[in-house]
Amino acid sequence: MSEEKTNMLSGRFNVKKAVMFFVAVLVTLILWNLSPDVYGIDGLTIIQQRVIAIFAFATILWITEAIPSWATSVTLIATLLFTTSDNAFHFFRSGIDKTDLLDHEALMATFADPIIILFLGGFILAIAATKSGLDVLLARTLLKPFGRKSENVLLGFILITGAFSMFISNTATAAMMLTFLTPVFKALPPEGKGRVALTLAIPIAANIGGMGTPIGTPPNAIALKYLNDPAGLNLNLGFGQWMSFMLPLTIVLLVVGWFLLKTYFPFKKKTIDLHIEGHVQRNWRTAVVAGTFIATVILWMFDKLTGVGANTVAILPIAIFAFTGIVTAKDLQDINWSVIWMVAGGFALGLALNQSKLAERAIESIPFGSWSPLVILFISGAICYILSNFISNTATAALLVPILTVVCKGMGDSLSSIGGTPTVLIGIAIAASTAMCLPISTPPNAIAHSTGLVHQNEMIKIGLSVGLIGLVVGYIILFIVGRTGLI
Repeated sequence: MSEEKTNMLSGRFNVKKAVMFFVAVLVTLILWNLSPDVYGIDGLTIIQQRVIAIFAFATILWITEAIPSWATSVTLIATLLFTTSDNAFHFFRSGIDKTDLLDHEALMATFADPIIILFLGGFILAIAATKSGLDVLLARTLLKPFGRKSENVLLGFILITGAFSMFISNTATAAMMLTFLTPVFKALPPEGKGRVALTLAIPIAANIGGMGTPIGTPPNAIALKYLNDPAGLNLNLGFGQWMSFMLPLTIVLLVVGWFLLKTYFPFKKKTIDLHIEGHVQRNWRTAVVAGTFIATVILWMFDKLTGVGANTVAILPIAIFAFTGIVTAKDLQDINWSVIWMVAGGFALGLALNQSKLAERAIESIPFGSWSPLVILFISGAICYILSNFISNTATAALLVPILTVVCKGMGDSLSSIGGTPTVLIGIAIAASTAMCLPISTPPNAIAHSTGLVHQNEMIKIGLSVGLIGLVVGYIILFIVGRTGLI
């Protein structure tokens, strides 16, 4: 039984987390009841003040993780509905102009946002691939060309892990690929650094690989949501377009990661015999999964040519696997619902900031228009990178992207020198994905650290090196792509 469950059953609780939760509630109540004049925002409404308090509540809890991140998202959505929406309790609506209240249907719709469906499609593909053994078959087939040389095997694991992470949850990919390493370790001497290199290769590649597609990691989806919002930027950025400029960056960083890993943690044994264990089903179901996987990826990549958006394409594997019985109701329990709730919470917070016009009022009170675009780009990226190393990258993106969307909109054409708003928002996705220097930074890092084969200082060494290189190279490529008008 896990320590968390043991504590729950015994009635014990974490004092530090309890204190931080109390602080979050206290700060929220203070902000909720302050005089509107204190905020220095002209014409601040009661609803806007409540949104400020709820925003602070979510920020503190996301940063401190006093309660799980997904639980914070659920709580903030519920609080917004019951206290700020047109379906709130009567005493919360009394004396407030109806036009100031948030649309409760819009808040609830964040649970079924098209981006959420995109994620569900990715999760269902992963479940089907695992059930059929397609993931094992792919790993065996794709690793064969890399031969037996240790450094080449390392490169193989990096590239395959990175490729899987583009379409499958990076957490699931890391867990799967680490199981494939168990027989490989038997062929390596315990005194060498080869085991460390291979173990660290999995989280590094999983984190980087997620940058390649909109579904690779939640921060990508959050950025895409605001870039394509019809009521906002409405850039209509497609799945294939995202890959056209992010895939080259992903490949470059995977190779950089390989070079640094084999340099920092050299193999003592120069050859490895690969034996990837796992059962592959040889029946019609595997053929259906493989065919659907290929069809879905092709439709995602060429969504601009077909006219079918990536979010709609995500329904295809869900429908096919449900219809054929490949994925059952019981399998749905394996979906990472905490990520879904987390993303939905970020969308709800963004909706509250924008629909209440709080973000617009706040931006008017701060002279962002006089700031240099490069300063906005640098500060936003640095804040995201630092925060994402210590808290969920999804929570970080959920906090920063809605605010930056309004900031960038308020700055207008002044951002054209750096490629416009897309450069800033996609930069957040890059910064979040390159933050990987600690075991707590990302789930793949935590999984790798849990093996006991990797020390924290080793993870910091490679994570910081690859992360900072990725951050710099990513922003340079993004800047060039933005300036040339490719996005």
